[in-house]
Amino acid sequence: MANNEQQLSLFKQGLNWALPSLLSDNSAPGMPLYDRSFLVAIIGLMCFGFVMVMSASMPEATKLTGDPFYFMYRHVLYLVGCVVIAFFVLKFDVSYWEKNSGMLMLGVLVLLIAVLFIGTSVNGARRWLSIGPIRIQVAEMAKFVFIVYMAGYLVRRHGELRENRKGFIKPIGVYGLFALLILLQPDLGTVVVLFVCTVSLLFLAGARIIDFMALILLGVITFVLLVLFEPYRMRRVTSFMDPWEDPFGSGYQLTQSLMAYGRGDWFGQGLGNSIQKLAYLPEAHTDFIFAVIGEELGFVGIIMVLLALFFVAIRAIRLGNLCLKMQRPFESYVAYGVGIWVCFQTVVNVGASIGMLPTKGLTLPFISYGGSSLWVMTAAVMLLVRIDYERRLSLVQAVQGRTS
Repeated sequence: MANNEQQLSLFKQGLNWALPSLLSDNSAPGMPLYDRSFLVAIIGLMCFGFVMVMSASMPEATKLTGDPFYFMYRHVLYLVGCVVIAFFVLKFDVSYWEKNSGMLMLGVLVLLIAVLFIGTSVNGARRWLSIGPIRIQVAEMAKFVFIVYMAGYLVRRHGELRENRKGFIKPIGVYGLFALLILLQPDLGTVVVLFVCTVSLLFLAGARIIDFMALILLGVITFVLLVLFEPYRMRRVTSFMDPWEDPFGSGYQLTQSLMAYGRGDWFGQGLGNSIQKLAYLPEAHTDFIFAVIGEELGFVGIIMVLLALFFVAIRAIRLGNLCLKMQRPFESYVAYGVGIWVCFQTVVNVGASIGMLPTKGLTLPFISYGGSSLWVMTAAVMLLVRIDYERRLSLVQAVQGRTS
């Protein structure tokens, strides 16, 4: 009875918004039962994303619909959806996700199959399921659900994974099935993200080094073959190596992006003053929104955005370390997976827009326009908030148990 009375609501801690140290463990009695700095960073990125989507999308919205605020209105609805998803995810105990990780994986597999038959096609890619006015990109859901599934598997089969090859091959088989269905859409970018998350989690779980190296070699060979045997992928690779060779053809998008960065200089042209978004830079409010940020806010602006994104990734990985110390392996693997996902997707999106990597069609986390990406990322980070809440609560209850 006493313990029940001690359990505090997740948001009953007042408004003491002192930011904790990046790597400190603020779990002592009297400290908040959730990571306030992590939550502030997420909300801040979403608010900043709303401003940049409004700025970057106006020319495209005017051209397509005649209403310059068309994409802004839709983005507001996506943000409202984020609030609903946040409360929904925070309501469930972490044990719910662990117990149902297999069922969630099967549910997403069914949806991935359904996309191939009844999905909506956009620009030649069949990636979306339409539910009334809402379009859901199932591949985005697959990233989050696959991380949850992998975390559950690594907890259940940890001994088997470290002792023989059978335990290593099973999750690779599941990944292969996910990858095949996603490639049929086609969506190579998501397949690469899933591969990096899979390899990273297997390595952290202590997979045998020979199996680990064989998987990396197989992944690299498969990626090269997928690029070589698909002409449009090959064009993306060659165009990023020298976009100025064909600046009005295969290198057009990248050359326009580089021009945006060049105009931005140190402090940018000012919010709303981008020229490249005026029908020059394709996908200015989605895949290449970082170029618009660079043009309008300059080098200082993009550094601040990158620091916020990597702060989120580092806090997630730090949470994984803390959970591992407390013998909470499922929570640890989920935190590691989400941290790696946010970090890698940020690197790929930014790398593509500055010409360091081929274009992969991956959004900038929490900032780019797109409901599916925003909703799934919200679910992932809110699960981390719930994990940290339960971890801190258990520490407080342990201290109270010793003092009572």
